[in-house]
Amino acid sequence: MLTQISVAIIAVAFAVLVFFLIKTLKAATQSLEKVTQTLQEVQKTVDELSYEVKQTIRNTNDITVDVQHKMKQIDPVMDTVRNLGEALSEVTYAVKQVSSGMVSRFKQSRIEQKKEQPARMEVPLTAQDRTFQSYDAVYQKTEAEEKSRSRNWLSYVDTAVGLWNSFRRQKAR
Repeated sequence: MLTQISVAIIAVAFAVLVFFLIKTLKAATQSLEKVTQTLQEVQKTVDELSYEVKQTIRNTNDITVDVQHKMKQIDPVMDTVRNLGEALSEVTYAVKQVSSGMVSRFKQSRIEQKKEQPARMEVPLTAQDRTFQSYDAVYQKTEAEEKSRSRNWLSYVDTAVGLWNSFRRQKAR
């Protein structure tokens, strides 16, 4: 009888154990199904994102090609601007040299005029002579100076343009 009771207790214990194992296995199965479903959703999302990333990369490549093409078109303009800058620099340098030469010659002529003025100065005897002399000193001198300055300035400009052209020809060779 003890054996029968022991076998019955073992059978009941085994049935309870099997019942709880089945319950645990069902819970594990449900968890695995949820994980499988989540992985499928993640895979679907990754596929969608990878398609969008590929489209973005294609668009970026197209934009890069377009920008490179436009940059190649702008290159001649940049070369022209650079050449223009160099030419303006050369002209500025030539004008600077001409103007410095003009200033030094103007200063030289001023110094020479100041030296010559005391030697030319005569004391007029009458008021009328003094009036004529002051008129001549003011108006005739300025007109002569303006004509000589304009002639000198034009000759300097001609010289500068000639130098610049010869320099450009040498540079082109």
